[in-house]
Amino acid sequence: MTELLTIAASTDGGGLALGITEGGSWFLRNVWLIPLLPALSFVGILFFGKRMPRGGSELGVAALGIAFLLAVVTGAAWVDHRDDYHGEEVHRAVVVHNADADAHADDHGVGHGHPSLAVHRTATWFQTNGVEFTVGTLADGPAVMMLLVVTLVSLLVHVYSTDYVHGDRRYTHFFAFLSLFSASMLLLVVSENTLQLLCAWELVGVCSFVLIGHWWEEKPNSDAALKAFLTNRVGDMGLLVGVTVLFFAVGSALPDRFGSFSIAETNALASSGALPHTTLLIASCCLMAAVMSKSGQFFLHTWLPDAMAGPTPVSALIHAATMVVAGVFMIARMYGVFFEGFQIGGSSINLMAFIGGLTTIVGACLAFVQRDIKKVLAYSTISQLGYMVMALGVGAWTAAMFHLFTHAFFKACLFLGSGSVSHAVHSFDMKSDMGGLRKHMPHTYRTFMIGTVALAGLPPLAGFWSKDEILVGTGGWGLLGGTGGNGAYTLMLGMGMLTAALTAAYMTRCVYLTFFGEFRGHGQPHESGPRITVPLWILAGLAVVAGFVNLPKGFQMAPGSLQERFGHFVEPVAGYFPTISHGTPSWSLAVVSTLVVVGGIAAAGWYYFVKVEAASKAAGTSLTELPDGPTTKYPLARMGHTLLANKYYLDHLYNGVVVDGTKGPVARFAYRINQQVIDRTVDLVGETAVKAGVVVYEKVDQLVVDGVVNASGSASSATGEELRKINSGKVQSYAAILFAAATVLAGVLIVIV
Repeated sequence: MTELLTIAASTDGGGLALGITEGGSWFLRNVWLIPLLPALSFVGILFFGKRMPRGGSELGVAALGIAFLLAVVTGAAWVDHRDDYHGEEVHRAVVVHNADADAHADDHGVGHGHPSLAVHRTATWFQTNGVEFTVGTLADGPAVMMLLVVTLVSLLVHVYSTDYVHGDRRYTHFFAFLSLFSASMLLLVVSENTLQLLCAWELVGVCSFVLIGHWWEEKPNSDAALKAFLTNRVGDMGLLVGVTVLFFAVGSALPDRFGSFSIAETNALASSGALPHTTLLIASCCLMAAVMSKSGQFFLHTWLPDAMAGPTPVSALIHAATMVVAGVFMIARMYGVFFEGFQIGGSSINLMAFIGGLTTIVGACLAFVQRDIKKVLAYSTISQLGYMVMALGVGAWTAAMFHLFTHAFFKACLFLGSGSVSHAVHSFDMKSDMGGLRKHMPHTYRTFMIGTVALAGLPPLAGFWSKDEILVGTGGWGLLGGTGGNGAYTLMLGMGMLTAALTAAYMTRCVYLTFFGEFRGHGQPHESGPRITVPLWILAGLAVVAGFVNLPKGFQMAPGSLQERFGHFVEPVAGYFPTISHGTPSWSLAVVSTLVVVGGIAAAGWYYFVKVEAASKAAGTSLTELPDGPTTKYPLARMGHTLLANKYYLDHLYNGVVVDGTKGPVARFAYRINQQVIDRTVDLVGETAVKAGVVVYEKVDQLVVDGVVNASGSASSATGEELRKINSGKVQSYAAILFAAATVLAGVLIVIV
């Protein structure tokens, strides 16, 4: 029988059921082994990689391979653990310590069978002033899901990289930090407390800085790495403040504790109403700043497209499974804080939902004007991350996690596909150096098309199921049959629909410019080798089937075992988590959203496959745009294009106003401090030392030291003169002196004795 752990949360002896246990499968209790393996790989590659036959890459691949197998076994153990539950699910925080509370607990199913408890394991790091600092793991549905996603994508990226960066000048260095990058993200997803999460969060940022700036000799690469690092540090200040606020807030709610970093305790207290709403709102806003920077939410998204300066495998790992999804995962992990802080339940709008919805549109619009294929995908990632944040903001927790799950596979497929293309044409410029590649790269083309269809959200691929679950979760489809959810977020539904159309359109443009028309580059493009194409096909296959793990309830074309299975295994149901409502599936919404996607594809397809193709034949050359297109004919379209090409002038704002506006006054202030304080202090010290030296020379050296020496010499000379007089050479004189001395000595002895 599993034991429901509780924490004291009131002075009357009551407590809050956390819904965690220290029991469970060996694999669930030892999930720390999974991040440990790539961490050890990092150390091994760093010290011994250059002596190994393949530069240490084999060590990284082996470590991630074993980590993936452990993640699979851990996933199976979690399924068994989750299915052990036979009673009513434990929702919210339940009082269990007193007699009255026991009956209440029974009503909620506590103590009936085996609740679906998270497996919790901690060890004391150190104690000081009554505060216990621990390290540990929290294995539950979202953690196990992320372990599977991160290890699989990272393994495929490692295999892919053995070909892509073959012969690189820092081959060993690359694989060392690629392993550490994976280890950092794995540590983050299993972290039991916010302090440990903070450390892993920062380590992810450091690794991204190193990998983005891998080719640091080229200034754009080093600038991109620095921009990513500094932008993330802005948000990380919010994370630090938020964690601190929650630490003291939890301490005020626990009578026997000064504070606590425990994620389970923090969520349980927030969900139960034990923490003040104002405190939760402040903490949520601070944590949201960290999410905005790490997960590329408007207006702290500007670093993410520039990060494409790094090697393509790094871009794939960042966008699919590690850095940028860390912010989304943190919201999901600490959802009790955000749910109550932003008062998501029963709302029509909140800050998180609005920022996410706005980001979806901002990112999708910017993708339209990019020439670089990787930047198209980068802005696509920004848009899809906005989808996830919006879903969390409207209360569709499961839908957000499901979209994170499916997005990892098709976005990794697309990024690695873009790398395969660049590997063949030695460029990322779609307009100048690509076109017609479907004839030369059939495997890359087919896998890229599968990823595109999944991203656009067409059935039956994975993106369709997760995207539509988010749209249902907004609760904004009530007029046409959609019900349930945590509110009526009609504005978010509209934003999601518009983004779906834009996504379909810009990906149609990307496919045309890359794979259709005539080849516009130089040389002879060729298909990539199996170490590149095999990972592409694996990811493409997952992009097809991943959506079937969470088919909507009542879907008659699938067995009941596949209906809402993802939510069943991933969604936390214990006391450290708020109650999550689910929207009712709507076939009318699914049909409309599909038609919206088809409309976006049709509009972009008509422009490129009909109008541009016709213009290309007439001109006798491969065109990428109409010579007299909308931006030429219509001033408003031209203004819009200019706005998008300049990325909403955010970089101009940051560099011209914030950076330069700060740099000037700061530089002048620093100069004045240097001249008037530091230099003046140094000069004063020097002048004082010189004056002191003069005083010492004139007063001490000349008058005292030299005076003593001269006086000693004079006295010695005078004494010598007197003694010379005694030295007469007469024996009687010497005898008289000896007699006198003997007399004096005898007198002294008599006195003493």
